[in-house]
Parts: sequence; structure tokens; C-alpha cells
Amino acid sequence: MEVVVSENETPVVVIGAGPAGLAAAAHLVERGVTPLVLEAGSVAGANVRQWHQVRLFSRWAELIDPAAEKLLAPTGWRTPAADAYPTGAEWAQDYLQPLADALGDRVRFDARVVGVARRGRDRVVDAGRDTEPLTVHVETPRGEERIIARAVVDASGTWSTPNPLGGDGLPAIGEKAAAARITYQVPDLDDPAVRARYAGKRIAVAGSGHSALTALVAFAGLAEQEPGTHVVWLLRRGRIGTTFGGGDADQLPARGALGTRAEAAVRAGHISTVTGFRTAAVEQVAEGLVLTSLDGRRLDPVAEVVTLTGFRPDLSWLSEIRLDLDPTLQAPRALAPLIDPNVHSCGTVYPHGATELAQPEAGFYLVGMKSYGRAPTFLALTGYEQVRSVVAAIAGDHDAAGRVELVLPETGVCGGAGVFDDTPAGASASSAPPEQSGCCAAPASVDISIGVGAAR
Repeated sequence: MEVVVSENETPVVVIGAGPAGLAAAAHLVERGVTPLVLEAGSVAGANVRQWHQVRLFSRWAELIDPAAEKLLAPTGWRTPAADAYPTGAEWAQDYLQPLADALGDRVRFDARVVGVARRGRDRVVDAGRDTEPLTVHVETPRGEERIIARAVVDASGTWSTPNPLGGDGLPAIGEKAAAARITYQVPDLDDPAVRARYAGKRIAVAGSGHSALTALVAFAGLAEQEPGTHVVWLLRRGRIGTTFGGGDADQLPARGALGTRAEAAVRAGHISTVTGFRTAAVEQVAEGLVLTSLDGRRLDPVAEVVTLTGFRPDLSWLSEIRLDLDPTLQAPRALAPLIDPNVHSCGTVYPHGATELAQPEAGFYLVGMKSYGRAPTFLALTGYEQVRSVVAAIAGDHDAAGRVELVLPETGVCGGAGVFDDTPAGASASSAPPEQSGCCAAPASVDISIGVGAAR
């Protein structure tokens, strides 16, 4: 076992070499603070690359952090066309990897963080907690290490912990046993092997967010080319309602276009919608899988299930850190009321930064998608403003940390709870129009082939 403790130049440890983590490192460099980015994968944006085929609905202009752009400028890096919409692969290859390369040895790959603590103190001990540094425990191909940190910025995201199919937040009975026929990400139908897995088959898609809409659009295209392909779309809510979003009223045109295309895919007849379906059990039969809901309804067998029900933070390796999280969302308590989907469906997020993201454990911050806990619809712009404020606080510039300005594009949909409603469940809602109320001025139209859109 190798234990390394280096206090010569105590870094700020950033966990995760994704968009928010690398942006945090760029801001630290700009302020003359030493960052050390620890990435479990072997490349920058390892999680982003797993949905490489998906096209984002944010433009390049909204996907590049200002401090990162400054760091990249001397390297000869060329800024992509501001109004273009990259895929996940392009975002990783054309921005995240060059940014990691520019940071050089301040980014370490194949370094999986397995714990964060206060040096020499478990979470119960008060004595010395305000004077001892944080320690970050890491597993690498060379063995275990313990790194002393001036502060820790957790930008590890939520990609590795998708929500299960089960309607109560736990895996449905039989879900784990049926894992070979269940996937938790948007399938890449351009891959011949993946395409063959779904072509000509009856498929269940569970979820109502942008990833689910992306899958519906992709499968509708497959159905046009491969006879026999049909999707059963499972919604936990009792009606379609505002699931398709704000359409032309969405200030992110490609996001609005995704919802419009998904609605058209449903109306085209290749997709059947089942509302109020909260999966309780998965049964393996000769024809495939039979899903049963909590109210006892049983679906006809499907060959495959695509579960796109969101993500949740992995807090297991933060057991020795003192956290103050909202009991519902598992997001920082001060941030949770601003993003709770039980209250908000507009996509409006008030400006927030270090003040809302700080934890009782001094010097520890949750940023990026992980800061949202179980809340959906996180934009890169949010993460970039978060890390700018957090890094300012770490550097002691409290005036800059408090000047948080964030104006996000409206979704064009307003209303209350977006995750649950009391409308009686029905099994034939595919023809029901979405009930929307535009709350924002309509933006300029966009002529774009979004392929399969992304919730970014």
C-alpha cells in the first residue's frame, strides 16, 4: 500500500475532469492557486464521451468557460463556431481534452477518489477541524494515495449513478436479474451492434426528461427504417402535460426543437404512451420482459427496456465529510429551494454560487451536476458560474464570490410540480396535446437538424 502525503504546495483538489471540474481548474490557475484535478477515467470528459452521439441543445458559445478560453488561447486552440451545436464527442474532443492538455500535469487520469476527510479526524471529532487540512483518498493503478488538500471541489457529476426503473426510487423486483435487457442511457443507433439490438422489436422507454425525448426521436427514426420497431413510452406522471417543453417559446431553440420532434414522433404512430405507470416488477418470459406497475397493470412483453429516469449523486465516499443537504433532493440545502422540480418547471434558476454551495466542512464544495442532487435540467452555464464564484471564495476574494450573475434561457413552460400529478392514469395518451403555458417571449427561430438532442 502506497500512501503519499505532500504538503510542499498544498493544492485545491478538483474531483472530475468534466466541464465543471476543468473550468474550476482554469479559474484556479487564473488566480494563481495550484489545482490538482483527479479523474477516474483515462481521458478528459470520460462521462461525456459515453453519450458521444448525442447532440447538445446548447451552442458552443454557451459551452466554453471564459477562464478556460483564456488558458487555451496561447496553445493555438481555435474557438469553434459560436452558433454550432456540438455532439458529446465533439465537446469532449474539441474542448475538454485540449483544456486538460493545457492544464498538463495538474490533471491526473485513472485516479479514482474513494474518500474525503479532515486529516486525522472522522466526522464526529470537533477538535482541530478548523486547522487541519482535508485529505483525499485515491485509488490508482500504482496503488492507494492520500493527498493533502487546501480545499476540495467535488465536480464528479452523477452519470455513474442513474436512477433505477423502479417507481419508488429502488430497483423494481427483478430489475437487477433482467439487467442484460435493460440500459440506462440513450442507445447509439449508429452503432450496427446497438441498432441490431433494437431494430424490429418492441421497446419500453421509461422517463420524461430530455434524455427520454432524445430516445423517442431516435427510435421513431429507427421505426421508419425497420418495420416492426415500436416503442412503449412509460410516464410516471398521470398525463403528458408539459413533457414536450415550450416549443418555440424555449429560449434554447434546439431544446424546444427536441420537444417538438418528440411530440411529432409520438403522433406518428410508432410510439404508444402509457401514463401513471410506476414500475414495481420486471418478469422475464420467453418473449422478453413483462413490466408490472404499482397499481397492478401488466404490459405486453417487450424485448428491451431503456430506463432514462434521471440520476442521483453518489455520496457514499463522502461519509466522513460534514454535509448539509436537502433531505428531498440531496442538493446543498440553500440551493435546493431554487431548483426543486416539485415547485419549479420553468427552468428558471436564481443566481447562486459559493454561498449556496458551501458545506459545514470548511473548504469543501459541491459543484456542477452533483450540486443539483436529484434535480434535473442542469446547464453548463450554471456550472461555469458556480465554479467562478467558488474559486473566488477559495482565493479569499469574497466580493467576487458574492457577485453572482446568472441568466439562464427559459424553457418556455411555466407551472408548478413537474414530477408528479394527480391526473388519473391512462393507457392511451399518445394523442393528447401537451398542456403548456408559455411564460417567456418567443426567441428567434432556429433551422437545425438536432439529430438526437441532449439535456445539456
